[in-house]
Amino acid sequence: MGLATIDIAVVVIYAIGIFGLAQWVSRDKPGAGPKGSADYFLASKNLPWWAIGASLIAANISAEQIVGMSGSGYAIGLAIASYEWMAAATLLIVGKFFLPIFLRNEIYTMPQFLERRYGPGIRTLMAVFWLVLYVFVNLTSIIWLGSIAVTQVAGVNQDVALVVLGVFALLYQLRGGLKAVALTDIVQVTLLVMGGLIIAYLTLGKIGGAQGVIGGFSRLLEVAPDHFQMILHPDNPHYMDLPGLSVLIGGMWIANLSYWGFNQYIIQRALAAKSIDEAQRGMLFAAFIKLIMPIIIVLPGIAAVILAPDLTKADEAYPTMMRLLPPGLLGLVFAALVAAIIASTASKINSIATIFTLDVWAKFRGVPDDGDAVVADQKLVRVGRIVAVVAIVIAILTARPLVGSSEQAFQFIQEFTGFFTPGITVIFLLGLFWRRANEPGAISAAVASVLLSWGLKVWAPGVPFMDRMGIVFLAALALAAVVSLLTPARPDKHTISTGDVKYATSTGFNAGAIAVFLVLCVLYAVFW
Repeated sequence: MGLATIDIAVVVIYAIGIFGLAQWVSRDKPGAGPKGSADYFLASKNLPWWAIGASLIAANISAEQIVGMSGSGYAIGLAIASYEWMAAATLLIVGKFFLPIFLRNEIYTMPQFLERRYGPGIRTLMAVFWLVLYVFVNLTSIIWLGSIAVTQVAGVNQDVALVVLGVFALLYQLRGGLKAVALTDIVQVTLLVMGGLIIAYLTLGKIGGAQGVIGGFSRLLEVAPDHFQMILHPDNPHYMDLPGLSVLIGGMWIANLSYWGFNQYIIQRALAAKSIDEAQRGMLFAAFIKLIMPIIIVLPGIAAVILAPDLTKADEAYPTMMRLLPPGLLGLVFAALVAAIIASTASKINSIATIFTLDVWAKFRGVPDDGDAVVADQKLVRVGRIVAVVAIVIAILTARPLVGSSEQAFQFIQEFTGFFTPGITVIFLLGLFWRRANEPGAISAAVASVLLSWGLKVWAPGVPFMDRMGIVFLAALALAAVVSLLTPARPDKHTISTGDVKYATSTGFNAGAIAVFLVLCVLYAVFW
């Protein structure tokens, strides 16, 4: 495709600006001394609501979401938007019911919560699992699929794009940690939203001609009415991907609760909030952004049904729509795409460093005893930075053999993580809300989740992926409850306080939450 000189200039200005901003917010304040572990891994627990909300979206949306969901819009239609709209509802649930417990108990990593709630065994097990998943599955997929998107648009060598994206994301956050990531994500998200809205506006305008954007949307509804059905029927060829009502009352809730509520990569931003009120405002802000994300990443794919009906691959829809942009605007939208990739990569690197340093290295090696707590704390930061470098080097070296060997790599990744999702959701829900749950019950749920998911995939391949998650969740939940009741309770291992947790939320949060749910009701009623 290639970029004009003005487009390259826009991208270079973006790169210099965002890198400079990250270093500026990472600077050591006069008289404050070097960064400690709380500064580096949890942004001094001082993040404001706008940084939390923006960072949640920036961490979530990357090339695979932009390109992949736009491609799904081309192939399936608006139904794929359920991933975004149901996430808006999930964010509110997490903000109201999960965060008060996490913040009351000063939780900084999800494995730490598991140890304080159940015991050290499951903390180590899940910390190792998340590290392997984040490094070899998530991080590799982000930079690999991001490099594909950059290559398609800019025409650069993919290996070069892979290295540049990984190294830039590393250097961008290496000095400041989570603070550098979160406080610059408001710029990244603004660019992402602007870029997506520009593409949606121009594609609809091209379809509408003299009738403009509204006319373009009306024509899209007339020409492709099958692409505006939110709830797919069993006879739909894509029913296995989005099985009807399961997106509202089934397995999608399991995936969403696990991703938005118990995933270190995501929840770390809220754990770094300056207060519970700020954390909940941030979740509400992210929920509102989620409501408009389908306009940004799904609508251009649906527009391609008219503007590019002969695409050989659905995932070509977004890059093809980018070709409609004039020089200058193309550079801006391309910068938005790069921003999404960089933000997600930097967030993943920081989460890997956090889990390894605080849940593995500090636990087994212990915090170094130098007679000086400040020096010991700085060593944790140094370990985190080393881990960040090692993680991105491993991801760059293994991305092609692990992810690039299959055209279905992303689908495989989603299904791979889905084997564990039901068990993770069971473990945390019981840990938060049922005091009798214990470590044997939690471990049995984790093991059962993998075995049952694999068994259903092999012996019942006709069961949709989302329905399978729902079935496995119920089975793992029942097994965890039975095992917990049949084995002795260990009160000495339960150090999570819930009795004094207040679930009441502010008037502003309540009003915003009602508005989000009303919008969701209208959207599903109109496009049912």
